[in-house]
Amino acid sequence: MRKLTIAGIALATALTAGCATNDQGALDEANATASSAEQSADKAMNTANSAASAARSAQQTADRALAAAKAAQKSADEANERAKRMLDRASKK
Repeated sequence: MRKLTIAGIALATALTAGCATNDQGALDEANATASSAEQSADKAMNTANSAASAARSAQQTADRALAAAKAAQKSADEANERAKRMLDRASKK
């Protein structure tokens, strides 16, 4: 009986050690996965920041283009008014 008890304790110790090893392996794997996920998140954040910067730059370019277009429209409107006045004067003569 004593031999059976000692064998049982040895078996339980071996199983516990095996579980601890498996648990450590699972923890190591989980840590590696978490580290990989963190790196992926960092890359995604950097990509998002770059995209936001490019979007701001594009917005600034679009704003400048719109301002130039408005100025061109104003000049064209003024030129049309001058031309209209000239035609009016020419038709009265």
